[in-house]
Amino acid sequence: MANFSYQVFAAVVSEGTFAKAASVLNITPSAISHSVSQMEKELGFPLFIRSRGGVELTGDGQAVLPVIQGILNLEDQLQQVADNINGLAAGRVRIGAFSSVSTNWLPHIIRAFKKRYPQVEIEVIQGGFNDITEQVKSGTIDIGFSLLPVEATGVDVEPLLKDKIYCVTPTAFAPASGRYVDDDDIAGHRFILQQQDYDRDTKSALDRYHVSANSLTYSIDDQSILSMVESGLGLGILPELALNKLVGAVNTYPFSEPFARTLCLVVNETQAQAPSVARMRREIETYLKAEYGQRYLGR
Repeated sequence: MANFSYQVFAAVVSEGTFAKAASVLNITPSAISHSVSQMEKELGFPLFIRSRGGVELTGDGQAVLPVIQGILNLEDQLQQVADNINGLAAGRVRIGAFSSVSTNWLPHIIRAFKKRYPQVEIEVIQGGFNDITEQVKSGTIDIGFSLLPVEATGVDVEPLLKDKIYCVTPTAFAPASGRYVDDDDIAGHRFILQQQDYDRDTKSALDRYHVSANSLTYSIDDQSILSMVESGLGLGILPELALNKLVGAVNTYPFSEPFARTLCLVVNETQAQAPSVARMRREIETYLKAEYGQRYLGR
């Protein structure tokens, strides 16, 4: 199977220190150091910058990361195929998701998947859109949820759903129309956003209504945004999916000019062939098709 030094390299990248990588692989830190040094000698360039706080990849290390991760993923895929042939139905799926997908979709999807394939290990990594796409591209995540457009190469992109964007207001706020907010309603108000998920479509809506950068305040998560809006500290702008499970005494209004973001699935092209990843993708598609009907954009 794959050279053990590749597993050491991936563990060091994931854990950030030789000591933590050694603990994960159940070997000594000196063995980790020796393996990395030997690999650097064979390749002819350093892979890591060492410091007291840990290690980080060099530029050359960044270049070889997707190649080494691809080798490890192919080995994992081979093992899954062998397990299926032997009737074990084993495997692993690493899913990347942002907060509203983790809250609204994944519990249902994972529960249904585990009923069919209880032996398959599932790992969920939460992050921002760009980070998820980059991790799928490098192969450290198998399948992830992101937003269109996706410009990364080496990933399979599937549109899933148009997610409408709303203005969130305190209950005392009343737009002139009573049905939607327009330029006059928004003028002079401060907006509270979650910086990590400040995506292109949210920015387009704010730009359309001439909301300046000095009128933006950032919060840690969507629920905090609602709490701040409820307290009268500003207005929020959140997509429909994020609003589903949030609680607060607030009102939601569409904008006079409708805005929406397009949620999509991104799958590592190599890992897309792995049986467990292919099954998880089908499970995601089945759930969304049943949940959203004609609104579903996928296969």
